[in-house]
Amino acid sequence: MSPRRRHLPAPGGALGTAVVLLGVAVAVLCGLWLQFGERQDQETRHTAGTRAPDRIDIDASVQRVDAAGRELVLRLLVTPRGALAEAGGVAPAEELTLQTSSSVRGDIAFPAHRRIGTVDVPVTLTGGSITDYPFDAYDAEMEFGAVQGGAGVPVRMTLVNRDALFALGVDASEDRGTAVFAAEVVRSRSVLVFAVFMMLAMWALTVAVLLGGRHLVVRRAGLTWPALGWMAATLFALAAFRNAAPGAPPIGSLLDYLAFFWAETLIAFCVIVVVVAAVRAEGPPPREPVGSGGAGTSSRP
Repeated sequence: MSPRRRHLPAPGGALGTAVVLLGVAVAVLCGLWLQFGERQDQETRHTAGTRAPDRIDIDASVQRVDAAGRELVLRLLVTPRGALAEAGGVAPAEELTLQTSSSVRGDIAFPAHRRIGTVDVPVTLTGGSITDYPFDAYDAEMEFGAVQGGAGVPVRMTLVNRDALFALGVDASEDRGTAVFAAEVVRSRSVLVFAVFMMLAMWALTVAVLLGGRHLVVRRAGLTWPALGWMAATLFALAAFRNAAPGAPPIGSLLDYLAFFWAETLIAFCVIVVVVAAVRAEGPPPREPVGSGGAGTSSRP
């Protein structure tokens, strides 16, 4: 009896598995690091104003940025402090008016002895263009002062971002009791990474379709319907993929001119070339000889 052979694993199998697992671990760690950094950016609080005991505190948070409408929505929570407040700071002792800059639509008045609730105010964005997506950037200038009982009172304001699709770069300062914020609004890191990935994926799929079409034309494979179905499906799938871009950028943005328009054009051209080449390679259908197998014909021995 011949000795039974033992099947040993391929020497490179374990090494390949280890490399794959290491790559997955590195990717996960990079993802966690990027997400942690983005979360830290959103939790950063920018403060301007004075710490005087008698002051008006304003907690402001960016709830939503509308790049197409060129505005952001700022939610304000106003709290009087010290002698300016009553009932534990939930109501002003006298009529309170927040005076804002021209980019914020109108001043905000709070009646005396009445509870203050949160207020949403729109702020106009300047500069930039949404067609630069995903590299578009905008500016927002915000100033908040306060007048109570006909006299100006000091203000302390804190600004934080709550819109996950955008990031803020803020320069905070104080000017004679007024809180001043100069903010730069840009796309968040996650939006930028995903948009760049979309462009790379569009070009990768386009190259794959071009290589497949070249293979069919050179080999004279004829009308290979599975391949043609894959090419046509890619053509329409890229349109849906493009519409999934975060922030819903309009047609004509930088994303389209760098990848989407070219991908759609090249894939459509490839499908047409493959079909035309296949039809020409197959040629016209063969003709049947006259009188062969037709009715009314006879054959002689």
